[in-house]
Amino acid sequence: MKKENKIKKEAKIVMVGKKPIKLHTVILLIGILSMVALIIALGGLNVVMNWFWEQEIKVPELVWIILISAVSSFVTYYIMRRFVVSPLLKLQSAMTEVSKGDFAIQLATNSKIDEIKKSYNAFNIMVKELRSTELLQSDFVANVSHEFKTPISSIEGYATLLQAENQSAETREYIDKILFSTKRLSRLIGEILLLSKIENQSISTKNERYCLDEQIRQAVVALETKWEAKNLDFDANLDEIYYCGNESLLFRVWANLIDNAIKFSPNNQVITLNLVKQDDSIVFSIADKGVGISNDAKFHIFDKFYQEDNSHSKEGNGLGLTLVKRIVQAHNGSVSVQDNDGGGTIFVVKLPVN
Repeated sequence: MKKENKIKKEAKIVMVGKKPIKLHTVILLIGILSMVALIIALGGLNVVMNWFWEQEIKVPELVWIILISAVSSFVTYYIMRRFVVSPLLKLQSAMTEVSKGDFAIQLATNSKIDEIKKSYNAFNIMVKELRSTELLQSDFVANVSHEFKTPISSIEGYATLLQAENQSAETREYIDKILFSTKRLSRLIGEILLLSKIENQSISTKNERYCLDEQIRQAVVALETKWEAKNLDFDANLDEIYYCGNESLLFRVWANLIDNAIKFSPNNQVITLNLVKQDDSIVFSIADKGVGISNDAKFHIFDKFYQEDNSHSKEGNGLGLTLVKRIVQAHNGSVSVQDNDGGGTIFVVKLPVN
C-alpha cells in the first residue's frame, strides 16, 4: 500500500506548474495553424502573381488542391515531428536501453503535452522500481551466497579427510560425489560474489601493465587436460600487445571463453584464436566449430544463470558469460557473439587501447 501511494504521489509531479496540453488539442491546433499558413501562403502567392503580371491569373482548382495539400502537409509534419514524434523517439531509445539492462537511465522533457509528460514520468518511475528490484535481488543473492560459503567449505574439508580413511568402494564413490558437488557449489558461490563486487564497482580495473597475448596462451595451457581429452587443436594468431588492466579478472575472460569453446566443440576439431590491434581497439576473437547458438539464445546468452540447455545436462552454472561481459564492460570494452561461417560460434571481445 505504501509503495502504491508513493507511485501515485510521484505521478502527480506531472501536474505541478502550468496546465498541461492534451494531445488532441495539439492536433486541433496543428490543423488550425496549417489552414492559417495556407491562407497566408496562397494570399502572398496571389499578390506576387498580380504584381508580376499586373492582372489576375486564374489558377486551376487542381493546382490549388495540390498547393493546399503541400503546405498543410509540411506544417503538420514539422509540428508533429517537433512536439510529438521526437519525444516518442527519445522514449523508444530509452526503453531499448532498459531492455538491455540499463536501469540507471532517466528522462527529462520540456514538453507541454500532457500525454508526453505522463509517459516520461511513468517511465522514470518504472526504471526506478526496476533498479530497486535489481539491487534488492543482487544484495539478497550475494548475502545468501556469502552465508553458504563457510558451511560448504566445511563439508568439502570433512569429505576430503574421509578420503584418506580406508573406506569401501561404495563409500569412496559417495565421498567423490560429495566433493564434486561441493566444489561445484563453491565455484558458483565464488562467481556470484565476484559478480556482485564487479557490479558494485568495488574492484579496480586498472592495476598493472602486462602482456595480453601471453596471458591468453597461459589460459590455453591451464585448460590443457580438457582440450587434450577431446583431441582438439588451436590455430592461434596472437599479436604481441601490452595492456593495462586487472590481470586476474581478464584471465577469467579468456579462460571462460576458451573453456566454452572446448565444451561445445566436437572431438578432433580446431579452435581459432586471434588477437590484433585495430585503430583504437584491441580485438580478440575465438571461433569454434560446435553446434552454434540459436538466434533466441543470442539475446540472453550474457544474462545471469541463463543456459540454452534447460536440462542443465552440461557442466556450468550460467554465470561464465555474464562474468565475461561485466569484466569487459568494467574495462570500457564490449563483447559480442556471431555465427561462424563454417559452423559453430565466434565470440569477439573489444578493449580500448590504453
